[in-house]
Amino acid sequence: MKTHQISKEAVERRWYVVDAEGKTLGRLATQVARVLRGKHKPTYSTYVDNGDFVIIVNAEKVQVTGAKLETKRYYNYSGHMGGLRSILLSEQLRSHPDRVLRHAVRGMLPKNRLGRQMVEKLKVYAGPKHPHAAQKPELLEL
Repeated sequence: MKTHQISKEAVERRWYVVDAEGKTLGRLATQVARVLRGKHKPTYSTYVDNGDFVIIVNAEKVQVTGAKLETKRYYNYSGHMGGLRSILLSEQLRSHPDRVLRHAVRGMLPKNRLGRQMVEKLKVYAGPKHPHAAQKPELLEL
């Protein structure tokens, strides 16, 4: 019995577009991370990045459950004394909604070079328009 190993050159990448309007943040992020890793393909392998590109539109219209809008905080530390800054989820959604989705998906990917390579295939836009029409993305129903 032989084991099939996929090489980096043999990977076929497709482009998908996801509409985040009315979707729950965490559930959307898990499904997008699955496509970015390539777990939806039969050729999935843990050590090869064979995932697809994902474009998320309408990031500003994503939903959260419970009281997360008023309690969840995003922290940023500069490395200096007194350099810890925090921002509420509601403020982050108002000013930079793309960062909220990018942060959620990034937390569900591997924490190594391969994970950083995967997150580069994620494109997030606050509104309904995106500049990737030339790649002919398919609508991904989640």
